Amino acid sequence: MKKQSNPLTKYLLLGLTVMCLLLIFFTNRSKQNVSLAEKGISSIIIPMQKGVNALSDWIKEQIHFVTHIRQLDTMNEALEEEVAKLRYENKMLQQDKIELDRLRGLYQLDKKYPEYPKIGAQVMGEDPGNWNWYRIFLIDKGTKDGLMDNMIVMAGNGLVGYIIEVGPNYSKVKSIIDDTSNVSAKILRTSDLCNVNGGNLYTEKGLLKVDYIDNDANIVVGDEVVTSHLGDIYPPGIMIGTIKEIKEDNSKLVKYAILEPVVDFKHLEQVLVINQVWKEKQ
Repeated sequence: MKKQSNPLTKYLLLGLTVMCLLLIFFTNRSKQNVSLAEKGISSIIIPMQKGVNALSDWIKEQIHFVTHIRQLDTMNEALEEEVAKLRYENKMLQQDKIELDRLRGLYQLDKKYPEYPKIGAQVMGEDPGNWNWYRIFLIDKGTKDGLMDNMIVMAGNGLVGYIIEVGPNYSKVKSIIDDTSNVSAKILRTSDLCNVNGGNLYTEKGLLKVDYIDNDANIVVGDEVVTSHLGDIYPPGIMIGTIKEIKEDNSKLVKYAILEPVVDFKHLEQVLVINQVWKEKQ
């Protein structure tokens, strides 16, 4: 169906055409004076031309603005993707750094006790009901790797515990913060003997109790405690922790202390196992 043209549009175009012809006629270069008619027509045409130019400029500005906005949106999306990528890479680098620090710590621990043969292992999980502390947990090495019951486990800067159960591909470890754990120990600075044990009251805070300290022992907060030569499981000289608080026993014949272990029992991931049973070595 053929679309009908608007009569108003036709008249408007015709009127503009007539006005242009009149303008051409009255603005002939041979004329030196501007007639009254020319002035009248100019007063109509020039404002219209300015309006048309202004409208054209405004339309160009709007087109440029919309184009610019679209470009900015595209750039913003690209930048957001780049930021997300950089955040991911940064997170991976942080994880790699943490892993490297752990491995460096194990390497330093290995060098600290060069007399003992060791094997590295990964912590696989903990037994339920441990208050988020690694009291009893599993590692990914077992009899296939030469591990046995009573082998010593270390991490961080010192003693973790010992193996209590071994399977082909796993071992179960009891840590020194378990409430059934007892470690024969001594104050490194004074050589005073003592006993380090876990307990619900302290384990919930990741701390240990040091019992049977002679009342005359000259111990101070900050003293280091290591395994003694009297232990039947642990070899001597392995760091356990530092004295955090000293208290007097009710009998007043001995005193006890609160010990902060050098191992972070809340964030165990890698450990070293001394793959030699201390009893057999003796």
